[in-house]
Amino acid sequence: MSALIELIKVLRERTGAGLMDCKTALIANANDIEKSITWLREKGIAKNAKKAGRVAAEGLTQMKIAGDEAVIVEINCETDFVAHADPFIALLNEVTDIALANKAENVDALMGMKDKTGHDVAFLFNDAGIKLGEKLSLRRVIVVTKKPEQLFGSYVHMGGAISVLSVINGKDQEIADTIAMCIASNNPVYASINEVSKEELAKEKTIQLEAAKDDPSFAKKPEAIQEKIIEGRITKHFEAQVLDFGEYVVDPSKTVGQVLKEHSMTVESFVKWQVGEGIEKKHDDLAEEVAKQLEGAK
Repeated sequence: MSALIELIKVLRERTGAGLMDCKTALIANANDIEKSITWLREKGIAKNAKKAGRVAAEGLTQMKIAGDEAVIVEINCETDFVAHADPFIALLNEVTDIALANKAENVDALMGMKDKTGHDVAFLFNDAGIKLGEKLSLRRVIVVTKKPEQLFGSYVHMGGAISVLSVINGKDQEIADTIAMCIASNNPVYASINEVSKEELAKEKTIQLEAAKDDPSFAKKPEAIQEKIIEGRITKHFEAQVLDFGEYVVDPSKTVGQVLKEHSMTVESFVKWQVGEGIEKKHDDLAEEVAKQLEGAK
């Protein structure tokens, strides 16, 4: 029985079919996994709906640029192994192409868009999920448009673990791409200090003024000097969050802001996506679950 349980577990992982359907398929196909998968698909039993409770936190992002338009797509799966499997890469390529060609505004719109054969993205996900035996999720998509005189700065880390796309005012493509690399490395929230809201700046100023009360030497300084000290502390607080203040990765002696100024360039906007960020992973003992359900089905 234990051998059968293991086969049922594998077949369920691969197809999303119910336990009894998996058992029936294996019996009908002499315990051959691949033949059982085909049998379940032919009978319309194999599906991804029963994987809904599982967490897809691995995967890849992909970015494609065509003229003045670019797209980033993130597709998640359950394991890093599947993220690098050929069917997953094929799905990622196809969905990214569809998103760019149709200027997909959001995930829901993209799921209904069709490939050249007439199949929609939802069908492509279901089909790939059955082949791979994992829950797949189209997490997010964004299409970015720039002006003809602007540049896209792009950087992809570890084959899609991180994708960065920036819109740059300037003419040096190499610098633009290096700035995107800096964004991946420094993980800023803002391009410049000017993007920090007045409310956030005011809040931090209040915090720094309150903290200064515990510094006896601060009170002895002239008011103009106090203001400069507070401004400096506010700037330091936001340094880690502002791209301009970050290290220029190919020349750590300079900041990103210095390099941009040297080349008369500015960052209009940027997008940085890291696979699985914000998704809480969970770990289940599927073998135990299968054994319990089979026991209850007796």
